[in-house]
Amino acid sequence: MLSFSMKHVITKLRGGLVSPLALHRMGILGMNARNINYIARYNDRDKYPIVDDKLNTKRAAKRYGIPVPELIAAFETQPSRKRVMEVIEPLWQFVIKPARGSGGKGILVIVGRDGDKYKKPSGAEVTALDILRHVSNIHSGLYSLGGKPDRVMIEALVDFDPVFDNYSFEGVPDIRVIVFRGFPVMAMLRCSTHDSDGKANLHQGAVGVGIDLATGKSCHAVQRGLRINKHPDTEMPFDKLEVPGWRDLVRLASSCYEMTGLGYLGCDIVLDRQRGPLLLEANARPGLAIQVANGVGLRKRLRYIENLDLEQLEKNADERVAFSMQEFAAGRRL
Repeated sequence: MLSFSMKHVITKLRGGLVSPLALHRMGILGMNARNINYIARYNDRDKYPIVDDKLNTKRAAKRYGIPVPELIAAFETQPSRKRVMEVIEPLWQFVIKPARGSGGKGILVIVGRDGDKYKKPSGAEVTALDILRHVSNIHSGLYSLGGKPDRVMIEALVDFDPVFDNYSFEGVPDIRVIVFRGFPVMAMLRCSTHDSDGKANLHQGAVGVGIDLATGKSCHAVQRGLRINKHPDTEMPFDKLEVPGWRDLVRLASSCYEMTGLGYLGCDIVLDRQRGPLLLEANARPGLAIQVANGVGLRKRLRYIENLDLEQLEKNADERVAFSMQEFAAGRRL
């Protein structure tokens, strides 16, 4: 069964109403099928703490040699005003986020300072008191899964690769890769817009750009369920977009299979100017809008992987990436 929002978006995908039979032929994966056939079947619940807590994810990534943004400080309990100020006082740029937040909630990005004021990517300013209040809200569980008390993380701001400068507005894009049994099966770039308030969330008005697994080039783009050809704010055409170092990025995503032990997951990755791809977070319950961004359903690709024999499933990360790049290239039947 598809969620209402998924039905609404997909009916627009090709310029009109789409029947359930047409959705089936497109291979669209619905929410119930995702939850029952893939998340419940392939994701052991005892592995969830690795991805549901970003501090745990960082520690696991370090053990497996997967690069992540630098952690400056972490507060396990409610920190004192003095301790928070000691950490942020010498910093020009930083990110504050909840360890157990989801959907981008509770993330505060600071890109500069003007005296005692801190600047957000939108140009809006916040004070030290605002930051202290935000830290307190995170700790109290305002943004956490289930509203439970949370831990506060302060990270270094990623030095984002300028290749995406014209593809985002008042924010930075990230790349999501869906990985099934270690095989990358679909990818998209999420680009912030004025409508999305600088956030890369598609339901808030960000642009989803489908990325060809074989080449790292854009193959499809949508905003609010409608296909578009250029960024609505910068007017940069998406047909020029190509992700640099694509194979390394996809390999990083594939390696998260061993790191997390999860059979079905989403990996959110950013590109650093010096360090290359960095894992922002992994998700045991990735959304389904990636199908809309690509104009292709997930169901056929997932079943294709399910039908592989044991020898094929024992491939290493490099072999899995090569396999996916060949089998799931844009324009192929899957």
